[in-house]
Amino acid sequence: MARILSLMPELIGEEQAFVSSLIKDMSDDDAQQFANVYRVRRKDPQTILLLTLVGFLGFAGIQRFIVDQIGLGILYLLTAGICFIGTIVDLVNYRNIAFEYNQKQAQQIAAIVRSSS
Repeated sequence: MARILSLMPELIGEEQAFVSSLIKDMSDDDAQQFANVYRVRRKDPQTILLLTLVGFLGFAGIQRFIVDQIGLGILYLLTAGICFIGTIVDLVNYRNIAFEYNQKQAQQIAAIVRSSS
């Protein structure tokens, strides 16, 4: 756990534990490479929260576009966040939305780093 804190101190909770389990068997160079790429590709939960709040101003669904859920983004955009109900649900679940996206990104990056070493 100390290793992940030194590489990526911005991670907390479930995300920290998940990423720590991914890099535990990596060499220091591979872990550093993983951290550099992951830092660029991960989405901060606060950004997802902010984009969800923008949905109440008439631009619903931006948070879904950012996490590569294009279909839901279009649906939210065309239906005003499914009459704001979907936007409200996303306000409650913004951390899960970010965590699921970050989890997929971490797994992809870990697979790439492992295959390159």
